[in-house]
Amino acid sequence: MTVLRIDSSIQGPVSASSELADVAEAEWTATRPGTAFVRRHLGASPLPADAWASAIHANFTPADQRTDAQRAAVALAQQLAAEVRDADAAILALPLYNYGISQHVKTWIDLVMAGASAPDERLLDGKPVIVVTTRGGGYGPGTPREGWDHNTGYLRRVVEDIWGGDLTLIERELTLAGVNPAMEALRDTAELLKKTAHEAATHAGRTLASR
Repeated sequence: MTVLRIDSSIQGPVSASSELADVAEAEWTATRPGTAFVRRHLGASPLPADAWASAIHANFTPADQRTDAQRAAVALAQQLAAEVRDADAAILALPLYNYGISQHVKTWIDLVMAGASAPDERLLDGKPVIVVTTRGGGYGPGTPREGWDHNTGYLRRVVEDIWGGDLTLIERELTLAGVNPAMEALRDTAELLKKTAHEAATHAGRTLASR
């Protein structure tokens, strides 16, 4: 079995989303030893920001007239799409930044779609997918930022509705409560949310690996 692991945090070793993905991966490998992981860290090694435009323009350019940049972009897009298509499952750690998905994730998604056989190819059709998403603040009902999360719905649309993945969504909020003095009063709530998210990641890794 091959699992595609995508990380996108810019927080390095203190990333809350990568920590949750690590929990899910550890349970997965404990349940199914020998699982192979294909890894990309979009935050640590971002994809070229101009590759998507080059790949799209290449689609409207005869092959023998494409520039070197266009040929490289098409090859990258096809490789990224193949990584998604060829995976038996996926663990995607995709935190919210500035109320939406990060530029790194958007570039990856755009290139995957450019490299697919069609933009709506069901690359993960019926395959188990764990999406981990984290938010520094609170965006739930009744909070001042209710409705400001433009990340989670988009990820559902792409991973579940377009790519056809069998989605398990794991969310954690208030990740900045331990470092932002203004959120000191929310630390206990944040710890409870962290515990709940880690339990969900443990359960998802173990359950999906045993299918």
